Amino acid sequence: MQPSQLIAPSPQVLQAKQRFGIIGNAPALTAAVERAIRVAPIDLSVLVTGESGSGKEFFPQIIHAYSSRKHAKYIAVNCGAIPEGTIDSELFGHEKGAFTGAVDSRKGYFEEADGGTIFLDEVAELPLTTQARLLRVLESGEFIKVGSSSVQKTNIRVVAATNVDLIRAVAEGRFREDLYYRLSTIQIHIPPLRDRGNDIRLLARKFASDFAERYRVPPVTFSEDADDAMRHYRWPGNVRQLKNVVEQVALFEAGNSVGADTLRGYLPDISASYMPVAGNGAHNYEREREMLLGLVFKLQQRLDGMQAQLDKLEHDADGRQHLFTHASDILADNKTVANYPTSLVVRSPRAETHPAETETPAPCDDVSYSEVVTLPPSLEANEKELIRKALERNDGRRKAAAAELQISERTLYRKIKEYGLE
Repeated sequence: MQPSQLIAPSPQVLQAKQRFGIIGNAPALTAAVERAIRVAPIDLSVLVTGESGSGKEFFPQIIHAYSSRKHAKYIAVNCGAIPEGTIDSELFGHEKGAFTGAVDSRKGYFEEADGGTIFLDEVAELPLTTQARLLRVLESGEFIKVGSSSVQKTNIRVVAATNVDLIRAVAEGRFREDLYYRLSTIQIHIPPLRDRGNDIRLLARKFASDFAERYRVPPVTFSEDADDAMRHYRWPGNVRQLKNVVEQVALFEAGNSVGADTLRGYLPDISASYMPVAGNGAHNYEREREMLLGLVFKLQQRLDGMQAQLDKLEHDADGRQHLFTHASDILADNKTVANYPTSLVVRSPRAETHPAETETPAPCDDVSYSEVVTLPPSLEANEKELIRKALERNDGRRKAAAAELQISERTLYRKIKEYGLE
Protein backbone atom coordinates (compact mmCIF):
# COMPACT_ATOMS: atom_id res chain seq x y z
CA MET A 1 0.00 0.00 0.00
CA GLN A 2 1.36 3.42 -0.97
CA PRO A 3 1.50 6.16 1.71
CA SER A 4 -1.18 8.10 -0.16
CA GLN A 5 -3.49 5.10 0.17
CA LEU A 6 -3.20 4.84 3.94
CA ILE A 7 -6.53 5.22 5.70
CA ALA A 8 -6.68 8.18 8.09
CA PRO A 9 -7.25 7.32 11.76
CA SER A 10 -10.87 7.37 12.86
CA PRO A 11 -12.07 10.16 15.19
CA GLN A 12 -12.35 7.58 17.96
CA VAL A 13 -8.69 6.61 17.56
CA LEU A 14 -7.60 10.26 17.57
CA GLN A 15 -9.69 10.84 20.70
CA ALA A 16 -8.12 7.84 22.45
CA LYS A 17 -4.60 9.01 21.56
CA GLN A 18 -5.31 12.47 22.92
CA ARG A 19 -6.99 11.15 26.07
CA PHE A 20 -4.14 8.80 27.00
CA GLY A 21 -1.26 10.94 25.72
CA ILE A 22 -0.21 8.57 22.92
CA ILE A 23 2.10 10.44 20.52
CA GLY A 24 2.68 9.14 17.01
CA ASN A 25 1.18 8.40 13.63
CA ALA A 26 2.96 5.14 12.74
CA PRO A 27 0.47 2.81 10.98
CA ALA A 28 1.28 -0.11 13.30
CA LEU A 29 0.64 2.05 16.39
CA THR A 30 -2.63 3.40 14.98
CA ALA A 31 -3.72 -0.15 14.13
CA ALA A 32 -3.00 -1.26 17.72
CA VAL A 33 -5.13 1.57 19.16
CA GLU A 34 -7.93 0.76 16.70
CA ARG A 35 -7.78 -2.91 17.71
CA ALA A 36 -7.96 -2.06 21.42
CA ILE A 37 -11.04 0.14 20.89
CA ARG A 38 -12.80 -2.51 18.81
CA VAL A 39 -12.24 -5.31 21.32
CA ALA A 40 -13.09 -3.17 24.36
CA PRO A 41 -16.90 -3.70 24.37
CA ILE A 42 -16.52 -7.50 23.96
CA ASP A 43 -15.70 -9.16 27.29
CA LEU A 44 -12.73 -11.26 26.14
CA SER A 45 -9.25 -11.72 27.58
CA VAL A 46 -6.58 -9.71 25.77
CA LEU A 47 -2.82 -10.25 25.54
CA VAL A 48 -0.70 -7.17 24.78
CA THR A 49 2.77 -7.96 23.45
CA GLY A 50 5.77 -5.77 22.70
CA GLU A 51 9.25 -4.87 23.88
CA SER A 52 9.90 -3.33 27.27
CA GLY A 53 9.30 0.42 27.26
CA SER A 54 7.17 0.44 24.10
CA GLY A 55 4.03 1.68 25.90
CA LYS A 56 2.05 -1.51 26.52
CA GLU A 57 0.55 -0.09 29.74
CA PHE A 58 -1.68 2.36 27.82
CA PHE A 59 -3.66 -0.31 26.00
CA PRO A 60 -5.31 -2.02 29.00
CA GLN A 61 -6.44 1.47 30.06
CA ILE A 62 -7.96 2.06 26.61
CA ILE A 63 -9.73 -1.31 26.74
CA HIS A 64 -11.13 -0.57 30.21
CA ALA A 65 -12.20 2.99 29.33
CA TYR A 66 -14.13 1.91 26.22
CA SER A 67 -15.76 -1.15 27.86
CA SER A 68 -18.94 -1.58 29.87
CA ARG A 69 -16.74 -1.94 32.97
CA LYS A 70 -15.41 1.62 32.74
CA HIS A 71 -17.19 2.73 35.95
CA ALA A 72 -15.80 -0.22 37.96
CA LYS A 73 -12.27 -0.64 39.32
CA TYR A 74 -9.17 -0.89 37.18
CA ILE A 75 -6.16 -2.47 38.94
CA ALA A 76 -2.68 -2.82 37.39
CA VAL A 77 -0.38 -5.49 38.83
CA ASN A 78 3.32 -5.89 37.96
CA CYS A 79 3.76 -9.66 38.30
CA GLY A 80 7.54 -9.40 38.01
CA ALA A 81 7.83 -7.07 41.02
CA ILE A 82 6.03 -9.34 43.51
CA PRO A 83 8.14 -12.01 45.29
CA GLU A 84 7.19 -15.57 44.37
CA GLY A 85 6.34 -16.45 47.96
CA THR A 86 3.68 -13.75 48.31
CA ILE A 87 2.19 -13.42 44.83
CA ASP A 88 -0.70 -15.84 45.51
CA SER A 89 -1.64 -13.81 48.57
CA GLU A 90 -1.45 -10.54 46.59
CA LEU A 91 -3.64 -11.82 43.77
CA PHE A 92 -6.13 -14.00 45.62
CA GLY A 93 -5.94 -12.79 49.24
CA HIS A 94 -5.31 -14.79 52.41
CA GLU A 95 -6.97 -15.75 55.66
CA LYS A 96 -5.74 -14.81 59.12
CA GLY A 97 -2.95 -17.15 60.23
CA ALA A 98 -2.42 -18.57 56.73
CA PHE A 99 1.32 -17.93 57.10
CA THR A 100 3.75 -16.14 59.38
CA GLY A 101 2.85 -12.47 59.45
CA ALA A 102 -0.76 -12.98 58.32
CA VAL A 103 -2.24 -11.24 61.35
CA ASP A 104 -5.52 -10.53 59.61
CA SER A 105 -7.56 -11.60 56.59
CA ARG A 106 -6.85 -9.70 53.39
CA LYS A 107 -8.60 -9.28 50.07
CA GLY A 108 -6.59 -10.00 46.91
CA TYR A 109 -6.62 -8.01 43.69
CA PHE A 110 -9.12 -10.34 42.05
CA GLU A 111 -11.59 -9.75 44.85
CA GLU A 112 -10.94 -6.00 44.99
CA ALA A 113 -11.44 -5.56 41.25
CA ASP A 114 -14.67 -7.61 41.12
CA GLY A 115 -16.78 -6.25 38.26
CA GLY A 116 -13.86 -4.35 36.75
CA THR A 117 -10.60 -4.97 34.90
CA ILE A 118 -7.27 -6.29 36.14
CA PHE A 119 -4.08 -5.69 34.17
CA LEU A 120 -1.37 -8.32 34.70
CA ASP A 121 1.89 -6.80 33.48
CA GLU A 122 4.88 -9.15 32.92
CA VAL A 123 2.51 -12.11 33.13
CA ALA A 124 5.27 -14.48 31.96
CA GLU A 125 6.94 -14.02 35.38
CA LEU A 126 4.11 -15.80 37.22
CA PRO A 127 5.15 -19.08 38.91
CA LEU A 128 3.57 -22.23 37.44
CA THR A 129 1.45 -22.77 40.56
CA THR A 130 0.03 -19.26 40.28
CA GLN A 131 -0.58 -19.82 36.57
CA ALA A 132 -2.82 -22.78 37.47
CA ARG A 133 -4.83 -20.56 39.87
CA LEU A 134 -5.15 -17.86 37.21
CA LEU A 135 -6.38 -20.39 34.66
CA ARG A 136 -9.19 -21.39 37.04
CA VAL A 137 -10.25 -17.75 37.41
CA LEU A 138 -10.34 -17.30 33.63
CA GLU A 139 -12.32 -20.50 33.07
CA SER A 140 -14.85 -20.35 35.91
CA GLY A 141 -14.34 -17.08 37.79
CA GLU A 142 -13.49 -19.10 40.91
CA PHE A 143 -10.55 -18.74 43.29
CA ILE A 144 -9.57 -19.76 46.81
CA LYS A 145 -7.78 -17.51 49.28
CA VAL A 146 -4.47 -18.70 50.69
CA GLY A 147 -5.22 -20.64 53.87
CA SER A 148 -8.94 -21.04 53.07
CA SER A 149 -11.04 -23.94 51.80
CA SER A 150 -13.97 -21.82 50.61
CA VAL A 151 -14.41 -21.16 46.90
CA GLN A 152 -15.15 -17.55 45.98
CA LYS A 153 -16.44 -16.08 42.73
CA THR A 154 -15.30 -12.98 40.89
CA ASN A 155 -16.52 -11.26 37.73
CA ILE A 156 -13.43 -9.78 36.23
CA ARG A 157 -11.81 -9.06 32.86
CA VAL A 158 -8.14 -9.90 32.52
CA VAL A 159 -5.78 -8.00 30.24
CA ALA A 160 -2.21 -9.29 30.31
CA ALA A 161 1.03 -7.95 28.86
CA THR A 162 4.49 -9.39 28.29
CA ASN A 163 7.74 -8.70 26.47
CA VAL A 164 8.53 -12.45 26.46
CA ASP A 165 7.97 -14.81 23.53
CA LEU A 166 5.26 -16.92 25.19
CA ILE A 167 5.34 -19.55 22.42
CA ARG A 168 8.97 -20.23 23.31
CA ALA A 169 8.18 -20.09 27.03
CA VAL A 170 5.49 -22.74 26.50
CA ALA A 171 7.93 -24.94 24.54
CA GLU A 172 10.49 -24.59 27.35
CA GLY A 173 7.94 -25.48 30.04
CA ARG A 174 8.02 -22.06 31.69
CA PHE A 175 4.45 -21.13 30.79
CA ARG A 176 1.28 -23.21 30.68
CA GLU A 177 0.00 -23.83 27.16
CA ASP A 178 -3.66 -23.85 28.24
CA LEU A 179 -3.21 -20.51 30.04
CA TYR A 180 -1.54 -19.02 26.96
CA TYR A 181 -4.56 -19.83 24.80
CA ARG A 182 -6.96 -18.47 27.43
CA LEU A 183 -5.07 -15.19 27.75
CA SER A 184 -4.44 -14.66 24.04
CA THR A 185 -8.02 -14.82 22.81
CA ILE A 186 -7.24 -11.41 21.31
CA GLN A 187 -3.66 -10.24 20.79
CA ILE A 188 -2.46 -6.67 20.33
CA HIS A 189 1.17 -6.10 19.32
CA ILE A 190 2.83 -2.76 20.09
CA PRO A 191 5.59 -1.85 17.59
CA PRO A 192 9.08 -1.03 18.91
CA LEU A 193 10.13 2.61 18.72
CA ARG A 194 12.81 1.96 16.10
CA ASP A 195 10.08 0.86 13.64
CA ARG A 196 7.93 3.96 14.14
CA GLY A 197 9.87 6.31 11.82
CA ASN A 198 8.96 9.98 12.25
CA ASP A 199 7.27 9.25 15.62
CA ILE A 200 10.76 9.39 17.17
CA ARG A 201 11.12 13.05 16.21
CA LEU A 202 7.62 13.89 17.48
CA LEU A 203 8.22 12.16 20.81
CA ALA A 204 11.65 13.79 21.27
CA ARG A 205 10.20 17.27 20.79
CA LYS A 206 7.28 16.51 23.10
CA PHE A 207 9.59 15.26 25.88
CA ALA A 208 11.94 18.25 25.45
CA SER A 209 9.03 20.72 25.55
CA ASP A 210 7.49 19.07 28.64
CA PHE A 211 10.85 19.14 30.45
CA ALA A 212 11.44 22.82 29.66
CA GLU A 213 7.94 23.74 30.84
CA ARG A 214 8.09 21.67 34.02
CA TYR A 215 11.51 22.89 35.17
CA ARG A 216 11.39 26.34 33.57
CA VAL A 217 14.56 26.02 31.52
CA PRO A 218 15.15 27.25 27.95
CA PRO A 219 13.99 24.60 25.47
CA VAL A 220 16.41 22.70 23.25
CA THR A 221 16.00 22.20 19.52
CA PHE A 222 17.23 19.26 17.41
CA SER A 223 18.96 19.68 14.05
CA GLU A 224 18.14 17.54 11.01
CA ASP A 225 21.24 15.39 11.48
CA ALA A 226 20.23 14.82 15.12
CA ASP A 227 16.80 13.67 13.91
CA ASP A 228 18.52 11.31 11.49
CA ALA A 229 20.77 9.96 14.26
CA MET A 230 17.73 9.28 16.45
CA ARG A 231 15.92 7.48 13.63
CA HIS A 232 18.91 5.20 13.03
CA TYR A 233 19.58 4.41 16.69
CA ARG A 234 18.25 1.04 17.89
CA TRP A 235 16.50 2.28 21.08
CA PRO A 236 16.53 -1.02 23.02
CA GLY A 237 14.62 0.70 25.84
CA ASN A 238 12.08 2.14 23.38
CA VAL A 239 9.99 5.19 24.42
CA ARG A 240 11.18 4.96 28.03
CA GLN A 241 14.82 5.21 26.94
CA LEU A 242 14.10 8.04 24.48
CA LYS A 243 12.48 10.08 27.24
CA ASN A 244 15.45 9.46 29.54
CA VAL A 245 17.95 10.59 26.88
CA VAL A 246 15.94 13.65 25.82
CA GLU A 247 15.54 14.82 29.43
CA GLN A 248 19.30 14.58 29.94
CA VAL A 249 19.86 16.60 26.76
CA ALA A 250 17.19 19.13 27.79
CA LEU A 251 18.95 19.67 31.12
CA PHE A 252 22.58 19.95 30.04
CA GLU A 253 22.03 21.56 26.62
CA ALA A 254 19.23 23.96 27.68
CA GLY A 255 18.68 26.68 25.08
CA ASN A 256 21.02 25.11 22.52
CA SER A 257 20.48 23.58 19.12
CA VAL A 258 21.56 19.94 19.47
CA GLY A 259 23.38 18.29 16.57
CA ALA A 260 24.11 14.63 15.91
CA ASP A 261 27.59 14.70 17.47
CA THR A 262 26.27 16.22 20.70
CA LEU A 263 23.35 13.80 20.80
CA ARG A 264 25.58 10.73 20.41
CA GLY A 265 27.36 11.72 23.60
CA TYR A 266 24.14 10.97 25.48
CA LEU A 267 23.43 7.61 23.81
CA PRO A 268 24.63 4.51 25.70
CA ASP A 269 27.51 2.60 24.11
CA ILE A 270 25.82 -0.76 24.68
CA SER A 271 23.61 -0.30 21.61
CA ALA A 272 24.81 0.21 18.08
CA SER A 273 22.89 1.98 15.36
CA TYR A 274 19.78 0.17 14.23
CA MET A 275 19.94 -1.73 10.94
CA PRO A 276 16.51 -3.01 9.78
CA VAL A 277 16.34 -6.81 9.46
CA ALA A 278 13.73 -9.22 8.27
CA GLY A 279 11.20 -10.38 10.82
CA ASN A 280 9.26 -8.62 13.51
CA GLY A 281 12.16 -6.34 14.49
CA ALA A 282 12.61 -7.88 17.95
CA HIS A 283 16.17 -8.01 19.21
CA ASN A 284 17.39 -11.63 19.26
CA TYR A 285 19.66 -11.93 22.29
CA GLU A 286 19.66 -15.73 22.01
CA ARG A 287 21.21 -15.47 18.56
CA GLU A 288 23.88 -13.11 19.89
CA ARG A 289 24.81 -15.67 22.56
CA GLU A 290 25.01 -18.42 19.94
CA MET A 291 27.27 -16.25 17.77
CA LEU A 292 29.52 -15.49 20.74
CA LEU A 293 29.78 -19.18 21.61
CA GLY A 294 30.61 -19.98 18.00
CA LEU A 295 33.36 -17.36 18.09
CA VAL A 296 34.79 -18.89 21.27
CA PHE A 297 34.80 -22.40 19.81
CA LYS A 298 36.39 -21.18 16.57
CA LEU A 299 39.17 -19.42 18.44
CA GLN A 300 39.73 -22.48 20.64
CA GLN A 301 40.16 -24.63 17.53
CA ARG A 302 42.77 -22.20 16.22
CA LEU A 303 44.61 -22.22 19.55
CA ASP A 304 44.58 -26.03 19.53
CA GLY A 305 46.11 -25.94 16.05
CA MET A 306 48.76 -23.49 17.25
CA GLN A 307 49.60 -25.78 20.17
CA ALA A 308 50.03 -28.71 17.81
CA GLN A 309 52.42 -26.67 15.67
CA LEU A 310 54.25 -25.53 18.82
CA ASP A 311 54.80 -29.12 19.94
CA LYS A 312 56.16 -29.97 16.51
CA LEU A 313 58.48 -26.98 16.23
CA GLU A 314 59.55 -26.61 19.87
CA HIS A 315 63.26 -27.20 19.04
CA ASP A 316 63.23 -24.80 16.11
CA ALA A 317 63.68 -21.16 17.18
CA ASP A 318 62.90 -19.91 13.69
CA GLY A 319 59.81 -22.07 13.52
CA ARG A 320 58.81 -20.87 16.96
CA GLN A 321 59.11 -17.25 15.88
CA HIS A 322 57.02 -18.02 12.77
CA LEU A 323 54.32 -19.53 14.97
CA PHE A 324 54.02 -16.41 17.08
CA THR A 325 53.86 -14.27 13.94
CA HIS A 326 51.03 -16.54 12.80
CA ALA A 327 49.30 -16.06 16.17
CA SER A 328 49.47 -12.29 15.74
CA ASP A 329 47.86 -12.64 12.31
CA ILE A 330 45.06 -14.71 13.84
CA LEU A 331 44.45 -12.07 16.47
CA ALA A 332 44.37 -9.39 13.78
CA ASP A 333 41.64 -11.38 12.04
CA ASN A 334 39.62 -11.47 15.27
CA LYS A 335 39.36 -7.78 16.12
CA THR A 336 36.17 -8.25 18.09
CA VAL A 337 37.77 -10.89 20.30
CA ALA A 338 40.87 -8.79 20.82
CA ASN A 339 38.82 -6.17 22.64
CA TYR A 340 37.97 -8.47 25.52
CA PRO A 341 39.88 -7.98 28.77
CA THR A 342 40.62 -11.62 29.66
CA SER A 343 44.05 -12.83 28.45
CA LEU A 344 45.75 -16.16 27.91
CA VAL A 345 49.57 -16.28 27.73
CA VAL A 346 50.84 -18.99 25.39
CA ARG A 347 54.46 -19.90 26.20
CA SER A 348 56.88 -22.08 24.30
CA PRO A 349 58.78 -24.73 26.22
CA ARG A 350 62.34 -23.84 27.07
CA ALA A 351 64.70 -25.13 24.40
CA GLU A 352 66.50 -28.30 25.35
CA THR A 353 70.22 -28.03 26.01
CA HIS A 354 72.34 -30.29 23.82
CA PRO A 355 75.91 -31.29 24.70
CA ALA A 356 77.32 -29.40 21.75
CA GLU A 357 75.64 -26.22 22.91
CA THR A 358 76.73 -26.18 26.57
CA GLU A 359 79.91 -24.21 25.98
CA THR A 360 78.43 -21.37 23.90
CA PRO A 361 74.68 -21.35 24.45
CA ALA A 362 72.59 -19.21 22.13
CA PRO A 363 71.00 -16.21 23.82
CA CYS A 364 67.51 -17.48 23.04
CA ASP A 365 68.09 -20.81 24.82
CA ASP A 366 67.76 -19.28 28.28
CA VAL A 367 64.43 -17.48 27.80
CA SER A 368 60.83 -18.40 27.12
CA TYR A 369 58.94 -16.83 24.22
CA SER A 370 55.47 -15.61 25.07
CA GLU A 371 52.62 -13.98 23.22
CA VAL A 372 49.39 -12.67 24.77
CA VAL A 373 46.30 -14.12 23.11
CA THR A 374 43.13 -12.29 24.07
CA LEU A 375 40.14 -14.53 24.83
CA PRO A 376 36.51 -13.60 25.46
CA PRO A 377 35.37 -14.03 29.04
CA SER A 378 32.58 -16.43 29.96
CA LEU A 379 28.98 -15.54 29.17
CA GLU A 380 28.44 -15.18 32.91
CA ALA A 381 31.19 -12.57 33.12
CA ASN A 382 29.67 -10.65 30.21
CA GLU A 383 26.25 -10.76 31.84
CA LYS A 384 27.65 -9.67 35.20
CA GLU A 385 29.46 -6.72 33.62
CA LEU A 386 26.37 -5.61 31.67
CA ILE A 387 24.28 -5.69 34.85
CA ARG A 388 26.92 -3.83 36.85
CA LYS A 389 27.18 -1.06 34.24
CA ALA A 390 23.40 -0.79 33.94
CA LEU A 391 23.13 -0.33 37.72
CA GLU A 392 25.86 2.33 37.63
CA ARG A 393 24.15 4.22 34.80
CA ASN A 394 20.87 4.22 36.69
CA ASP A 395 22.38 5.15 40.09
CA GLY A 396 21.49 1.78 41.58
CA ARG A 397 17.79 2.01 40.63
CA ARG A 398 16.99 -1.60 39.90
CA LYS A 399 13.68 -0.94 38.17
CA ALA A 400 15.34 1.41 35.67
CA ALA A 401 18.27 -0.98 35.17
CA ALA A 402 15.87 -3.87 34.51
CA ALA A 403 14.01 -1.77 31.93
CA GLU A 404 17.27 -0.88 30.18
CA LEU A 405 18.39 -4.53 30.12
CA GLN A 406 14.90 -5.63 28.97
CA ILE A 407 14.51 -8.16 31.78
CA SER A 408 12.06 -8.33 34.66
CA GLU A 409 12.90 -6.89 38.06
CA ARG A 410 12.62 -10.36 39.58
CA THR A 411 15.20 -11.71 37.13
CA LEU A 412 17.47 -8.73 37.87
CA TYR A 413 17.17 -9.31 41.65
CA ARG A 414 18.13 -12.94 41.18
CA LYS A 415 21.12 -12.06 38.98
CA ILE A 416 22.32 -9.39 41.42
CA LYS A 417 22.28 -11.94 44.25
CA GLU A 418 23.86 -14.63 42.05
CA TYR A 419 26.77 -12.39 41.00
CA GLY A 420 27.18 -10.71 44.41
CA LEU A 421 26.38 -7.22 43.12
CA GLU A 422 24.39 -6.10 46.19
